[in-house]
Amino acid sequence: MRARKIQRGISLLGLLFWGVIIGGGTVILLRVVPTVMEYYTIQKAIDKIARDNPPTVASARDSFQRTKDIEYSIVSVEAKDLIITKVDDKVKVSFAYDKEVPLFGPAFLLIKYKGESH
Repeated sequence: MRARKIQRGISLLGLLFWGVIIGGGTVILLRVVPTVMEYYTIQKAIDKIARDNPPTVASARDSFQRTKDIEYSIVSVEAKDLIITKVDDKVKVSFAYDKEVPLFGPAFLLIKYKGESH
């Protein structure tokens, strides 16, 4: 009796399956990463505003607007969307927004972002 050779490797269908999974994941990742970068840019801007401890709400909004004018990647939040409060003589700035990321055809990915100054 001859011993059977053990086959190793991946079939064509397996290769196509994993190619579709990896390709789809890559497309989603490439569309989501810019929105995450925008979130971190907004977070960094409001942290700076809170550290500067502006005397009025209007000056805090003006400071954010100046940052937004310089930082081209902030498009989802306006200065009027910021929630500015004072806690223990420290300014707290917070924001929240939804971002729709188009995937393909009628399919969208909805991401809810929320942040506050530290």
